[in-house]
Amino acid sequence: TTISRALHKVGLYGRVARRKPLLKENHKKSRLQFATSHVGDTANMWKKVLWSDETKMELFGQNAKRYVWWKTNTAHHSEHTIPTVKYGGGSIMLWGCFSSAGTGKLVRVDGKMDGAKYKAILEENLLEFTFQQDNDPKQSQGNNGM
Repeated sequence: TTISRALHKVGLYGRVARRKPLLKENHKKSRLQFATSHVGDTANMWKKVLWSDETKMELFGQNAKRYVWWKTNTAHHSEHTIPTVKYGGGSIMLWGCFSSAGTGKLVRVDGKMDGAKYKAILEENLLEFTFQQDNDPKQSQGNNGM
């Protein structure tokens, strides 16, 4: 309690760590280069840019920890627990995009995302946009005509 009070006094509190993408040095350099090369771009140019990414969504449960507070002998009450299933609950891969005009379609990716699937998604969903990739290796496999 004394240690906790001392930490709180200087503004430190226990929290669950936030999850964020791992950025390697080459990712950081690439992003900085992109940003500095577009500093003077007009609002009109940015209206033509489409941003996209894909993510895996867990169908049941969460990957993150969650803190709860309970009184003695109530740890197993439903409001203090996170339900789980044996052998996982499955997941789906989703691709989405947005621009200054709003959001695009949310696309379910069946199976593993590879270069061919990625190219098909882009061909179906990109019309008059400049596309900014995030340097994922599958995005450079056979996409030279995009």
